[in-house]
Amino acid sequence: MPRVLALVPDLLFGSRVQGTLQAAGHEVELMGGPERLAERLQAEPHVSVLIVDLTSADLDGPALVQSLSAAGMLTDLRILGFFSHVDTETRERAERAGFDLVVPRSRMAREGAGLVTRLAGQAPPAVR
Repeated sequence: MPRVLALVPDLLFGSRVQGTLQAAGHEVELMGGPERLAERLQAEPHVSVLIVDLTSADLDGPALVQSLSAAGMLTDLRILGFFSHVDTETRERAERAGFDLVVPRSRMAREGAGLVTRLAGQAPPAVR
């Protein structure tokens, strides 16, 4: 069963993501903010996918991923980000930061479980 950490500060949407993924058989832990994320990544070696909300004004997801990657914390997992469909600059920043897949929030709501299943089945990149 794929293990997922979801950094989604929006409690309502986070609960929706968590419920959808759990119904598909994924083990999901919601992270409301980045404060504990590094700690959880170190403590939980079997995380398959990290989901990052790129729509949150209080969270710079691309910078966070770059920082965690530089610290060697993202070598064995896949990263899925979701953004506001009109914010192409954030999508481009996330792609440059090393996200494996960046999708609009509406697609995450519709296809999140399938996206996570697909990513969890792929080997992580050799270098991040």
